[in-house]
Amino acid sequence: MRGIKNFNIASLVVFAFVFSVSSAKADWLNFRGPQGSGYAENIANTPAELGEAQVAWKAPLPGRGLGSAIIVGEKVFVTAASGPDQNQLHILCFNAADGAPMWERRFWATGRTMTNNKTCVAAPTPASDGERIYALYSSNDLICVDLNGNLKWMRGLTLDYPNASNSLGMASSLIISENTLIAQIENDSESFAAGFDLTDGTNKWKMDRPKAANWTSPTLLKIGDQEVVALQSSKGILGLLPATGSSVFNYEKGAATIPSGAAAGDKLYTPSNGLTAISATTDGSAPVELWNESAQRPGTASPIVIGENVYTINGAGVLSCADRQTGERLWRSRLTGPFSASPVAGANGLIYVVSETGVVQVIDPSSAEDKKVTSEYELSETILGTPSLSDGAIYVRSDKHLWKLGK
Repeated sequence: MRGIKNFNIASLVVFAFVFSVSSAKADWLNFRGPQGSGYAENIANTPAELGEAQVAWKAPLPGRGLGSAIIVGEKVFVTAASGPDQNQLHILCFNAADGAPMWERRFWATGRTMTNNKTCVAAPTPASDGERIYALYSSNDLICVDLNGNLKWMRGLTLDYPNASNSLGMASSLIISENTLIAQIENDSESFAAGFDLTDGTNKWKMDRPKAANWTSPTLLKIGDQEVVALQSSKGILGLLPATGSSVFNYEKGAATIPSGAAAGDKLYTPSNGLTAISATTDGSAPVELWNESAQRPGTASPIVIGENVYTINGAGVLSCADRQTGERLWRSRLTGPFSASPVAGANGLIYVVSETGVVQVIDPSSAEDKKVTSEYELSETILGTPSLSDGAIYVRSDKHLWKLGK
């Protein structure tokens, strides 16, 4: 009897472990998911066909926003900004199963809310460590709440760094690594990057950055057992250790200031003089340039790496597939554009991208047909934010609504 009891307890422990791992695999915790690169090999069963039958739910939003949804367990989080001056900041939580609103928190902006008409104050995507939500706004307000919406801390970064802004609006998203929240607050005046303590928001480190407007977001490289944060700017790519801000490599040939790079292990595929692949180490040596293809210059959308290929969408809405070892272009396919959102993909290798006119497109790279788009669905609203994936579903947001497409 004692043996049976011990067996049952052991079985429950194993079940709980497997369940927790499975749940964690479904989470989408920051802009473009794992490594901030758009591809999540652990997220399966995302839909191959899109239509009215795949609309699980549609929830109204109280204000504008470009930031993607993030998903933690059974909760979906988005930010928004409302009011004539967009000075009311929102963090919203929805039930992933049915889209029911669970809670909403509102804050007043403490910094500048001026932006270009195409963007907005809630342009950056929030991030999560699985216990808390960290939201950054163009007003440089940085807010931390727990998963139930309780305020843990808030920093008005403009109060500390009053010239850290630009007239077009800030849009760089957050990422978390080594218990550190990393943000690029880059502009043409008081430009910096910083690592913040997760529990109280204090600076763990801060560094000056090139004084130029920049809307790219950090990505994570995995070099051996070490995570390295790649900060992209017009001056190039700086690799640093997330907990200390210590520099480990510097690529100095310049890079784009809108589309971010995509990482795959210790390789980074970055919008630099077209598209450039680099390999980096943590010993302080200069990154090795593997190849450069000027004809594969991304537009606004960031590249994505899936398996042995890298994909880019240019300013004309043409999707290109290249061999990620050599940079050789394998095929091209025209999509329904234009695009501000970046592509994302899960374990089935299907690519999901949404046009500015609200057309969600499913791309099957393995299709033998010239046209790689295998399914389309019109949301009939302007979509500028990148989709998110979790547990067999696609989450898409506009200024007015949040959709869940899939099971």
